[in-house]
Formats: sequence, C-alpha cells, structure tokens
Amino acid sequence: MALSLSPPLSLLPITPSSNPNYHFPSRFAFKPFPTSTPLSFPTLPRTFHNQPISFCSCLPMPLEVSTSTAQLQDSLLYSRAYWVSESIIAWNVDVGDGSCYLYSSKIAALSIGDSGITGHDMTIELEEDNGGLPINVIEKFPQLQGYKAFKVPQAVDAKSLIKCQLAVAAFSSDGQCNNVTGLQLPGVLDELFSYEGPLGAIFSKEAVTLYLWAPTAQVVHACIYGDPSGGDPLEIVCLEEFNGVWSASGPKSWEGCYYEYEVSVYHPSTLQIEKCTANDPYARGLSADARRTLLVNLDSDDLKPEGWDNLADEKPALLSFSDISIYELHIRDFSASDHTVHPDFRGGYLAFTSQDSAGILHLKKLCNAGISHLHLLPTFQFAGVDDEKDKWKCVDPNILETLPPDSVEQQAQIMTIQDEDGYNWGYNPVLWGVPKGSYASNPNGPCRTLEFRKMVQALNRIGFRVVLDVVYNHLHGSGPFDENSVLDKIVPGYYLRRNSDGCIEHSACVNNTASEHFMVERLILDDLLCWAVDYKVDGFRFDLMGHIMKRTMVKAKNMLHSLSKDMDGIDGSSIYIYGEGWDFGEVAKNGRGVNASQFNLCGTGIGSFNDRIRDAMLGGSPFGHPLQQGFVTGLFLQPNDHDHGGEEVAERMLAVSKDHIQVGMAANLKDFVLTNCEGEEVKGSEVSTYDGTPVAYTVCPTETINYVSAHDNETLFDIVSLKTPMQISVEERCRINHLATSIIALSQGIPFFHSGDEMLRSKSIDRDSYNSGDWFNRLDFSYNSNNWGVGLPPKEKNEKNWPLIKPRLADLSFKPQKNHIIAAVENFLNLLKIRYSSPLFRLRTANAIQARVRFHNTGPSWVPGIIVMSIEDGHEGVPGLSQLDPVYSYIVVIINPSPTEIKFASPALQARTLQLHPVQVMSSDGVIKNSTYEASSGCFTVPPRTTSVFVEPREI
Repeated sequence: MALSLSPPLSLLPITPSSNPNYHFPSRFAFKPFPTSTPLSFPTLPRTFHNQPISFCSCLPMPLEVSTSTAQLQDSLLYSRAYWVSESIIAWNVDVGDGSCYLYSSKIAALSIGDSGITGHDMTIELEEDNGGLPINVIEKFPQLQGYKAFKVPQAVDAKSLIKCQLAVAAFSSDGQCNNVTGLQLPGVLDELFSYEGPLGAIFSKEAVTLYLWAPTAQVVHACIYGDPSGGDPLEIVCLEEFNGVWSASGPKSWEGCYYEYEVSVYHPSTLQIEKCTANDPYARGLSADARRTLLVNLDSDDLKPEGWDNLADEKPALLSFSDISIYELHIRDFSASDHTVHPDFRGGYLAFTSQDSAGILHLKKLCNAGISHLHLLPTFQFAGVDDEKDKWKCVDPNILETLPPDSVEQQAQIMTIQDEDGYNWGYNPVLWGVPKGSYASNPNGPCRTLEFRKMVQALNRIGFRVVLDVVYNHLHGSGPFDENSVLDKIVPGYYLRRNSDGCIEHSACVNNTASEHFMVERLILDDLLCWAVDYKVDGFRFDLMGHIMKRTMVKAKNMLHSLSKDMDGIDGSSIYIYGEGWDFGEVAKNGRGVNASQFNLCGTGIGSFNDRIRDAMLGGSPFGHPLQQGFVTGLFLQPNDHDHGGEEVAERMLAVSKDHIQVGMAANLKDFVLTNCEGEEVKGSEVSTYDGTPVAYTVCPTETINYVSAHDNETLFDIVSLKTPMQISVEERCRINHLATSIIALSQGIPFFHSGDEMLRSKSIDRDSYNSGDWFNRLDFSYNSNNWGVGLPPKEKNEKNWPLIKPRLADLSFKPQKNHIIAAVENFLNLLKIRYSSPLFRLRTANAIQARVRFHNTGPSWVPGIIVMSIEDGHEGVPGLSQLDPVYSYIVVIINPSPTEIKFASPALQARTLQLHPVQVMSSDGVIKNSTYEASSGCFTVPPRTTSVFVEPREI
C-alpha cells in the first residue's frame, strides 16, 4: 500500500493584503510570497556545515509508488524535474487523474514524514499541459523528449522562488503521495536572468565595482583583504542585487587587494542553505593556489612588458590558415630539465625569454623550418600542483639514474610524491581566466600576468604564434565545501551538466560543464576574449570540444574573428581554433543539443583532430590491443607476434588503412573522390572505419588536424617500439618514427606534432604521463638522451602492459644514441622545409585539392603498402589549373613503409622531368639519396621505410 501523505490542507483562494491587485487562483495554498516585494531571508552565521547531509547517488531510484517514508525522503536528494521556463516544469511522471504540487522553503526545511510534506512556505498546484513540452523547450533540452509538461500559474513569483529549496510531489486521486523530487533550474534561470552586462571587477579612475551573477543567492558579501592569505578582512561589503546580479562599489585603493565572496545559497547536494566562500568566476588575478581573488587591472601599464601595446604589429605573418603547422608543448617539460636555463626560470613562463638556452635554440630551428604555432598545454589556474614551489617534494634523479631501465623502483618513488611535486599536465581547471601560479616567479600579486605576457611576446618575436589549450568541458571542483569549487558555489546546479537524476555528469573526466546554458556559454566567450585581447594569444585548442555545443564554438569563432587592431589591439581574423571533436557521453548524437563533434563542425572552419589517420598509421586505437599493427608499424609487411587474423586478413587491413591515410592526406575531405582498395571510385565520406563511421567529415582543409601522436597516449617512438617486431634494429625504428612524421608533414590540412617526436622522445612507454613527474616527461634539448628506459612506467595506467614493456626496456639495443637523435631532428626539419617549399602542400580549398591531388597506387592490383601521391600545378597563361607555385609545376610523394626497397611504375607519371627534392638531395640521410626516377618508364625506386619527394622544376 502506498504511503498516504496529505495533499495541501486548503485549496481555498488566498489574496495577500499587501497587494490588493494581486489575485491568486484557487489552487494556491498556504501563504505565498507577494510579487511586489522581495523575499526576506534570515541572516546566517558565518560558518560552514561540517559535513554535507548526502551527495546525490547516481544509482537510479524507481519512479513507481513509494512504500515508505524513508524512500520518499531520499527522493529529495534527487532533482528529476526541470523548471524549464517561467511557466513550465517538466517531469517524467504520470499523474493520471491525480495531482501535482510545487513546494518551496526559503530556509531549506522541506521534509517528508508520516504526517505529510512539511517545512514548506508555499504550495502551488501544477496543472498538466496535455499538449506536452513546447518545441523550443525540446530544442534546448532534447533529453526531455517525452517528459510531461506542468503549467506554473502565471501569478507565481518565479524570481523569488528560485532562491528557495524546491520540490514537486505527485499525488494519486485518493491523496496518496507517490513521488517527490527536487528541481533542476537552468531553464528558468536562462529565461529570467540571462545577462550581458559587466561582470567581475571593473576599474574606473575613482572606484572599483564588483559584479556577480548569482540569481539563486540569498545574501552575498565581499570580504576585502590586504594579504594573499590569512588575517582578518579589511572590510566586509554587502552586495546589492538587481535581477540576479549582485554589485558593490569600493574605493580605488581596493586595487591590489584580494577578495573572496561569501554566498548564502541553497545547495542541492546538501539540501541546505550553505554559506559558500568562493573566488570570483571572472577573476583576472589570484593569490597562490587560488585562495583569494586579486583585484588586478589588466590595463595597468605596470603589467605590460615594453612594447606590449604594439605586439600586434610584430606578430609573425600568417597569410592563410592552411599555412599553419602546430607544435604541442608543456610549459614545464620545456625547461624543467634544461640546465642552460637560469634556475629561477626553469619550468616557468620566463624560460621562454631565455634566448640562448638549448630549448630556445631548438625552437628557433623549428620556427625557421616552418612551424608556425606553438600549442601550450593548460596554462590557466589548475589543481594538482601547489603554486608555492617551496612546498614541492622531489625525488633525487641521481638515485633514479642508477636503477635498471626496466625496474619498478623509479615509478614507485615518483608515485609516492606525484600529488606533491611540481608536475601535472593541467587538465584540472579551477579558474579559466587566470594564468597558473606555479609557472610564475611569485604566485601572489600580479607577477603571473606580467610573466605570461613576456612569454607570449618572446615567442612571437622568435616567430611563433601562441595557442592556448583551454579546458571548458569540465571543472576540477564542485559542491559547497571543495576548495577548488567556484562556479558550483556561486550558482549551485547551474554551471555543471546534470543527468536525469540531478547528479553531475562526469563523462568528460569530472564535473562536466553545460555550455548549453546561457551564462556558461557567456563565461566561456568572455574568457576567450580576455586571453585574446589582454594576453594577445593567437589560437585556442579546445579539450574535449565535442562536450561543448556547436553554437558556442561558432559564436567563439565569430567573436574572435571580429576583433581588430584599431578597436581591440589585435587582428582577430588570424586567430585559429580547433579541438577534440569526440562524440561520446551524454552529449553523443546531439543528446544535449547540437554539439561540436567532428561531423557537426563540418563547414564551420573550426579544426578537429583526425583520429582516423592516426589509427590507420599506428594500428588499432589507443584503446585496442597494444600490439595491433598499422600501416607504418609493420602490418602485413613485417608482422609481430600478435594474431592479426592471418595473412589474408592482414593484407586486407593494410589496404583499408592505406585508404584511410589517403583520405587524410587529402585533408579528410568528405567529397574528395579517390579509387579505393576495391577499385571503386568513392568519396571520402564513403570510406568507412571499422564500425561503419565515415572516415572523412570536412569540407575545407583547415577543418582537419592531422596527427600521429599528442600528449595523450604513448609517444610516437614508444608506440613504434611497442608495435614493431622486437628483433628489428633501433635504426629501423628511427626510420619508422620519421616515416610516420613525414605522412603528417606532407598531407593537406593542418599538421600537428607532439613535442619531442622529432627527437625520438620516449616516456618509457607511459601511456598517460599526466601526473608522472619530470622523470618520465623529460625533454633533452642537448640531444644526449631521448628518455628511453628510465624504468617501468607508472603502475596505475600501465601495469597490465608491463609484461610487454619490461623486455623492451631491458633490451639496451632499443635505446637510441645521440647520433640517432641528431639525425631525427635533421630529418624532421627537412620535412618542414619541404612542406614550406611549395604552396602545393598547403592548398587552401577543397576544390583545389580535388583538382590537383591524385593517388596512383590504388585498386586491387596495388603494390602492397605503397602510397603514391601527386600534386599538379598549372602554368601561367595556359588554360586549366592556375599557377600557384613559381618553382615547381609537379610533385610526387612516395611513401614506402616496407622493410625492403620498392619499385613503382605508372604510365601517368612517365616522361616528366622529376628529380629528388633538393632538401633531400642535401640531406645527411644517405639512404634517401638512393631514391630514383626513370622518365622513360615512369618508374620510381624508393628505399625501405622512406618517404621520397620528387619535384618537377619549372623552366627558367
């Protein structure tokens, strides 16, 4: 039998005497709040609850009739109903001929007992709308398809109610309560409180004004401090609210002080009114470890390096996004182990200003060869590394150096301090809009702002444009008590995406953000604007971009491209944005709206990482069997011990992999026509991956980021060493490393390289070195070591592969020597020089690629494993193709992953004046010089594991 809980005690109309013109419908019960006056909230003591009551479990609770008070009481921990607009609440419950009520409590006293639902200030009957949810609601919240719509009476003062604890309850026709739940509020908050005015600290000549968007807050104070930590506040200011925005003004002397907000607000994770201490979401400065927000004016001349205001005029030239090539680098990796950098600068921003360091000299080589953009892993304020360096723990590297290359001891020592050292990739966002303090000389005060600007300026002057890795898809902290929680303290339940139970979604790692909500999107856009205008960065890489809405990404691109030198001090049209367009989790298949996935971004000009070419080259995927081979790692041509299904299956896999790579080399264009391994003419979108997904998804070349390795997963050299047969030589592995890089460097689209790939970088086969310390992440710009064999990689992410890894690390023949590393660097630089020797490698449109790029070794009669690509140019004054390249009229690229020399002849390539590219002729790589072309037969000879480039010079 269902528990019988009383419906509202009275259904008589109530007319508030304070407002004679206000008329409530008869279904209202208890004393409502008059809309003419704001709610009055009690003053709360300045204390936190020691512990939350309970956090939402992600175990679903049955929706059928409850049978005990305890079960219904637990229902308040969930938020399964959605207040989607001022007039509509959506709830997936069938009331039938029963009734539904909305309850509120301004002191969060709602409870369920044997006598009924208690502790409420107001009860409002909700009428079901048989027409269902409106189309605009379904478009905004597609996950609510099929939910019932309940009408909120027009007279309800929603702006006051959203500050209360809220719940809805369903009753059967005989008065039995059979369902209770809390509410999710983002829909109604967006409708009533979307705001485009000032936020954060605004500086004028006479005053500093604080603005905070917190529509659900009951009381907000700003505590002003003179010091970055400790001590009593200089003053406590009570902010005033207008339409959800709280503000207060103070004297100009506030500048340089610190502050934190105290926000009294109902928090659904504890079911209580909490007094939350939080930083400003729009913070532009911080004290160490984000204890307090710094009142810093980014327009102050004291925070600008000499010449800063004119940096836009010094930016490296960028004629087209097709000219971009990207080098991914972690700030600490760059200099932490570089003894040519001043000790005070190592691992930080200022290391990039040390013009004579080994690292800077290496970067200059890359820049001179053609790398245009330096992509920096997260540089915002993140958790996981203490900002104060004197608190770091470390392991003596001299001791680690004495240990065997396959020992477990190195990782054991590193792991004991992994959360207390100075290392983390930084994908743990705390505040998006402030540079990370641990990379600055002093994490307190404005030092981090000035030094970050010096870094950007120095890199621009070397010749690099600077890309920031932004992580808007999740936040490290949540709830009212977590010291790293910010947004979820200010407007609980709004900024973070929640599931149908009201629990926070964690598919993006933890605490997924909800860019489909207006003020979340606005915060992202404002943050990008700050980095672009105030720090003059040149591009943005979006982590897990597929978890962000497409609308947000398009707005970001349009906003950035609208910036001008005259108005904003930068040329926004040259800012390039790209990211990870993976489609998974709750956002998959547009589950929360049209998301920024690979397929959805088609036509936007926004780049996304091309995992198809990566997987085809290396074999399998980062989540498959580690020994699965691919195009460059020996599939069919030099098999390892892994069972690929037999020779016939392996040959077929190789042929399919080649198709995937060729599509990628044609910029992954969905409409590019080529002949597949079956001999059929198909479009790129008609070539499928193993699960039937189209390989190609772009409509212009700058929408694909071609890559074979990045910070995630094993380095290129490590994965090559894992997948290739153990008996091959280190020289062969070095050539395979270079072969893989050559495919990326010579493809249409935008090439992306992980730092150190050009130096045969190893992390001792660590597949996820985000928290593996300097030891496993070292870069050696002296070229003495590639960091191979520094112990078994950390147990947490690698232990299951230790049996495969251990014998490889123990074999000293696997480790490259200095001469191998120097040769690899030269070969990489040569590839860049070849790419930038001709605009034919950087075609700007899909039409140009379709008209000029051809693949010749295609169809069922192909020579196994050989890619032959030609790029044709026109001739001035001759009908047909226009002339783009004044030097070369025709280019042929031949990629031979085979362990043996190959010959390839094609009638289409006969009678040309092709010759080996001058850069390769001048190379110190003696093997590549054995590449030949015979005009009479159109026959090419290419050495093993080599990419040869042949060019046809124009007659002068």
